[in-house]
Amino acid sequence: MHDPQFVLEPLEGHHHRAAFSSAVAALDRYFREQAGQDMRRRAAVAYVLVERDTGTTAGYYTLSATGIDVAAFPADIARRLPRYPRLPATFIGRLAVDSRYHGRRLGKGLLLDALARNYHLSRHIGALAVVVEAKDEAARRFCEHFGFRRLADEANRLFLEMATVAGLDLPDPGSVG
Repeated sequence: MHDPQFVLEPLEGHHHRAAFSSAVAALDRYFREQAGQDMRRRAAVAYVLVERDTGTTAGYYTLSATGIDVAAFPADIARRLPRYPRLPATFIGRLAVDSRYHGRRLGKGLLLDALARNYHLSRHIGALAVVVEAKDEAARRFCEHFGFRRLADEANRLFLEMATVAGLDLPDPGSVG
């Protein structure tokens, strides 16, 4: 999805966060109060979708590294994985679109951009899956629509194998905007 109305870039101090409202309080609070600290501490990297003309933050997502216990995978997948107790993955910790931009498919664009970045990273560091943590049932359905499957350890943690991500029609990272 390339929309010249938007630009996608790593979070920086000049990005407007105070007015961001996705209608999910935990996601809004994280973006306003915690995302900058996580960036400075290298706990996560936040990517921000900004409307070019107004500078308004339309959405964001975060990426970080994680690990998955082999036992958390469904049996059909676990049996063909390397025999390590924990396997490397990338993590989309949060993804939100400001309520003013709902219905414009920006969430899909952000997710596809996150998957594209994760895929490109996996060519340089080991990561056999992308993990998401859905905040609610709607978020879980959204992820499942794109092929994510539930991990056994928690109902809201889902994964998508990197081999599946490789087969998707992904944008170049950063081309949402």
